[in-house]
Amino acid sequence: MSAVYKSLVKPLLFRLEPERAHELAIDGLAILARTPGLCSWMRAWNQLPDSSSSAVEAFGLSFPNRVGLAAGFDKNAVCWPAFEALGFGHVEIGTVTAKPQPGNLKPRMFRFPEQDALLNRMGFNNEGADAVAERLSELPGPGQRRIPLGINIGKSKVATLDEAVADYRHSFLTLADHADYLVVNVSSPNTPDLRKLQEESRLLDLLGELRRLNQERANQTDKYPIPILLKIAPDLTEPQLDAILGILIDLDLAGIIATNTTMAREGFFASINEAGGVSGKPVETMSTEIIARIHDRTGGRLPIIGVGGISSPDTAKRKIDAGATLVQIYTGMVYEGPFLAKRIARALAE
Repeated sequence: MSAVYKSLVKPLLFRLEPERAHELAIDGLAILARTPGLCSWMRAWNQLPDSSSSAVEAFGLSFPNRVGLAAGFDKNAVCWPAFEALGFGHVEIGTVTAKPQPGNLKPRMFRFPEQDALLNRMGFNNEGADAVAERLSELPGPGQRRIPLGINIGKSKVATLDEAVADYRHSFLTLADHADYLVVNVSSPNTPDLRKLQEESRLLDLLGELRRLNQERANQTDKYPIPILLKIAPDLTEPQLDAILGILIDLDLAGIIATNTTMAREGFFASINEAGGVSGKPVETMSTEIIARIHDRTGGRLPIIGVGGISSPDTAKRKIDAGATLVQIYTGMVYEGPFLAKRIARALAE
């Protein structure tokens, strides 16, 4: 199937502007998601057997395999059920913001095939938390799905830093009932001042409030608190990373996602005059190094989802060997095809 994608489908998609190709992929996967018979057949073909040793437990959830879809692909929860049929072990939708927003001006996504990379400055374009919650309410919820669904939330562009906690609060309260786990994104480079929320005092205020809301929700509904994870940038200094890890441990958060796209402009990208974050192969080594650092600093106590430059079983295995419990892909799928998750999951299970 990989050969078919690379020889037939990929050349056609790569003739299109990247965002247009992405929209067509979303449309096609949405059709697959609405076709139960086809989904069931593909799931039987692509998912590993239920008794497979590939299953893994993390932050109170069971994952049929270690490979998930990273946030950014299905921002509005339009097609996520199709990814189970493609062999994924979990899906993370979003990033979703409290308010609907169009994102940054186009063009805002760029391919670099020779570097196996993408550069994007999408700017959290999404329909908003209320619309996404309504869409998810029409589908099976937590505890009724075959694979976990994570929801990634970020700050609305119109919200100032001082308004950020209230902005995230709305998204949490609106979406928590629909998520198996929830991710706090403070690391996208494409929303003004967002990465300032990684600063120790601001991050403590934000995560402390979400933890309080989470416990309050659990007490009122007799539900377990939803696992909350933090998604970080690959461009943190060691002192910044240590401060963040201290907060996560002190607040007893469920885990961390390492990492988002990078703002570093090294090698080939030093001459690229485009704003945005780089994903794919250029971030592979730096994200793996951060995973190893997190694992070392926390003594393996903090579950890690490894993201960045995964395009093969070998690159996924490096993340696992560095200390990741799960991995996620996005850019690698653009270049290697939609069955990359199946290939990686089978290799990791072996």
